[in-house]
Amino acid sequence: MSVVSYKQENFIGIITIERPEALNALNSQVLDELNSTFANIDLETTRVVLLTGSGTKSFVAGADISEMSTLNKVEGAKFSNKGNEVFRKIEIFPLPVIAVVNGFALGGGCELAMSCDFRVCSENAVFGQPEVGLGITPGFGGTQRLARLIGLGKAKEMIYTANAIKADEALNIGLVNHVYPQEALMEEAIKLAGKIAKNAPFAVRACKKAINQGIDTDMDRAIIIEEKLFGECFATEDQKVGMKAFLEKIKGVEFKNK
Repeated sequence: MSVVSYKQENFIGIITIERPEALNALNSQVLDELNSTFANIDLETTRVVLLTGSGTKSFVAGADISEMSTLNKVEGAKFSNKGNEVFRKIEIFPLPVIAVVNGFALGGGCELAMSCDFRVCSENAVFGQPEVGLGITPGFGGTQRLARLIGLGKAKEMIYTANAIKADEALNIGLVNHVYPQEALMEEAIKLAGKIAKNAPFAVRACKKAINQGIDTDMDRAIIIEEKLFGECFATEDQKVGMKAFLEKIKGVEFKNK
């Protein structure tokens, strides 16, 4: 039985982890299906991806403890590598990926959300890295992405104490961009995705590439990355259409992803 579903709404792809009985915990099957789902997204007909969990209790409650509990040192490192490869694929995926966090985002769930471009959540969302209470470290990038997102001191506090935070604090520290009532979460996420999808697709993808590649280098190299991608936009039809519409005061331009 499949544990990851995919559906398309106009230019928006929606990926849902379907293990509500396990609070959508990540096991090897979920990781494999996430990997194949992202690999099969049509980049020509899709402009934004939403990633969420089924039900109203949990985005992803963590990695599956029942699967991890019997691992040895070598197997543990291999499982960490498996998750990291999938999450890194999401992080550098050509299209924007928004985590729609509808409840618990703990351990691997928080790490999965952080691998997305940004996060929106419901009022009942809870974020945390509780791994040290289980005798392990975060294994899917939590020690790296959390500090980059919210700062070193706060990240160390969350990880060392294993304390979880609620939606309002996640918003205050910049871990999430927006908090919505549970019943409005997906509708608002689709609206947000729609605002991205109406813009020139090549330009949006180029922005993601420039940010991701530039953030880990010095400013002199980073602006060269931007210059190159900026120049490449001028080889697209959408750039010509967009600028012509601006100059001629034409509203409602539709970009063709060309």
